[in-house]
Amino acid sequence: MCATCGCGDDAAVIRVPHERHHDDGHDHSSEHDHGHPHDHHHGPGADHVHVPATETVSLELKVLAKNDELAQHNRAWLAERDILAFNMTSSPGAGKTTLLERTIRDLDEAPIAVIEGDQATLLDAERIKATGCRVVQINTGAGCHLDAEMMYRALETLDPAPGALLFVENVGNLVCPALFDLGERDKVVVISVTEGTDKPLKYPHMFQAASLVLINKIDLLPYVDFDLDKCRAYAASVHPGVEVLPISVTTGEGMSRWYDWLAAQRREARSAALEEASGRA
Repeated sequence: MCATCGCGDDAAVIRVPHERHHDDGHDHSSEHDHGHPHDHHHGPGADHVHVPATETVSLELKVLAKNDELAQHNRAWLAERDILAFNMTSSPGAGKTTLLERTIRDLDEAPIAVIEGDQATLLDAERIKATGCRVVQINTGAGCHLDAEMMYRALETLDPAPGALLFVENVGNLVCPALFDLGERDKVVVISVTEGTDKPLKYPHMFQAASLVLINKIDLLPYVDFDLDKCRAYAASVHPGVEVLPISVTTGEGMSRWYDWLAAQRREARSAALEEASGRA
């Protein structure tokens, strides 16, 4: 996390991709940047001052407590608008953006909005915008994860439609994003068959935090050393009962099960909201 992982203290920037009416070789996106204060500091202190372990733990708890408080605010804001948010996590290159592109094109019964998280560039946000979907980009600089404050400010800018599905594509990293609640309904971890069978054992905290594991690029199984059954077993060993869905975004194999899972989350969320409203009445 921030106190120990060494990610930088640069302010994150919220960026909205815009249509380019002509190509003049310049990037105009910076004209619409929205910076924000990032009041938890990262990395070792100046001159490598030694910080006692107990003090480090206290700082970590304080940072997470503040983040969790704002995450609850985000969760309430989303619930009031019947917006279902999913925190999409993975290593770089697992296929999150391609997954979202196909999901947006295949699902047209509800509005979809996307928050893109990357250290730099508008590249992924521009890919999502090309689908016709509303999107904002968060550039974290040297930061290795999104946090609840970034989510809050991105929601202000994006203003998703009531009843929307909201996908938050986190920075490619299987460590820090496991610790930071954004206010989402579920974390979804995406891995690919090119990354190795033992991913759940190497990054147990992420797999423990996830409600769903998507194993992408199964069309490549004949060409790589990946044991699907063993990977399922490893995921279950760190998170008993976690759902695992093998998919290929390229061929579409397994994608219907992903869409069914999303639909089930929508039904469960609305059912819970009705029960809560009945209880208040």
